[in-house]
This record gives sequence, structure tokens and C-alpha cells, in this order.
Amino acid sequence: MEIIELLPTLHMLSFPVGSAYLWSDDDALTLVDSGAAGCADDIAGAVRELGRDPGDIRQIVLTHFHEDHTGGAAALRAMTGAAVLAHRLEAPVVSGAVAGPPPVLRDWEVPIRASVPALPPAPPVTVDRELEDGDTLDFGGGAEVVWTPGHTDGSIAVHLPGPGVLFTGDTAANVGRTMPGVFHTDPDRALASYRRLAALDAGVVCFGHGDPLLSGGCEALRAALAPEAHG
Repeated sequence: MEIIELLPTLHMLSFPVGSAYLWSDDDALTLVDSGAAGCADDIAGAVRELGRDPGDIRQIVLTHFHEDHTGGAAALRAMTGAAVLAHRLEAPVVSGAVAGPPPVLRDWEVPIRASVPALPPAPPVTVDRELEDGDTLDFGGGAEVVWTPGHTDGSIAVHLPGPGVLFTGDTAANVGRTMPGVFHTDPDRALASYRRLAALDAGVVCFGHGDPLLSGGCEALRAALAPEAHG
């Protein structure tokens, strides 16, 4: 795992598959996504390396149920007592009550999916707070939950209007280029959600997969929708 400072208050935790993000307020830490199963000790070590205690993690915000985003949550919740937050529609899958639906792969996505290494299943974890679109979370000066259905039914993004930061989950990606994400349960709905994120105002955009954008982030999301971006 690599620790990358994006802002004095924001660090990217980069894993072999995907990323999580650690936001630092003076009195608490917030983790956005939690890596795959087995990542909890690495995340705790990263927190110590940054001069904080793992017990400072007060909440773990899950953007969706996929194993590369939720795998570390159960161990971290047990280790730190942090509350786990996920959208209401995602909570039954995260908690293990039901299985999550598979993606609807477009033809060009099939070889990409085949190249992604298999990850262990995410251990189920209790969701302490079920989120809805428009909810406000107590970090970063007030973080707004943005419901982004399409990648999964209960996918969310998290927007921090004050510092101008957006966590997209897998609705968007920046692997080689900025673009809508892949492997959606409903590609049309996911594109509509991507358009909603592109309309926001955030300079720093953090993706579940790919390099963050540290300036002009939402402008880059909008530019990726232009016809010339695909031609």
C-alpha cells in the first residue's frame, strides 16, 4: 500500500486494486472506502505513520458494496469502533443479508474484467448509519452525500463543498484518462449519475480507480462528456 498526500488534510491509500481516502479533521479521521479484505492492518499502520491513532477513525464511509471498497471495513470497525456508513440500498449487501447483483458487462468491458485480479470476498459488516441522497456528514466542514445509482443501486459519491473535494466511488475513473467508470449494474443510469457529478464544483476529484485530479477536477469530468473526447 502507498500513502500519497493530496492535501494536508487528505491522503490517498493506494492498493494493488483501487484506493481508499483518509480525511483528517483536528478531532477525528474519516475513511472513505476501506480496501480489500486484509487491508485493515495496513490502513492502521498508515494512520500511525501520519502521526494519528487508529482509534481516531470515527467513521468509514462506503461508496458501494464491491469487495475492493468494503473488504477492510469489518476489521477496522472491530479495531477502532468506527461507525460504518453506506446508502440505504447498499446496507443489506454490505451486512451480508443479501447478495449484490453482478455487473452488466458491455462487450468491450469483458476483456478488461478478465484482467482484474480476483479479490477475497468482503466480510459482512454492520452498517451503523444508512444514508440517503442529500444527507450531511460531519467531516471536512460538512460533506454532502450524492446518490449515484448505476454502478450499483446504492452507490454514492461524497462532496465537500468547503474545500472543493469530490469522492466519486466507481461512478467515474481516471485510468489513462478521465472517464465514466466501468462494470455497472445499469450503464445508462450510471452515465446519468456521472453527469450529475460532472455538474458539481470541485477542484480535487478522488476516484476509486486511477489517479486523483488535484485541480480542475469537475471540469475534467465535464470535458470527458464532450463528443471530441471519444473520437
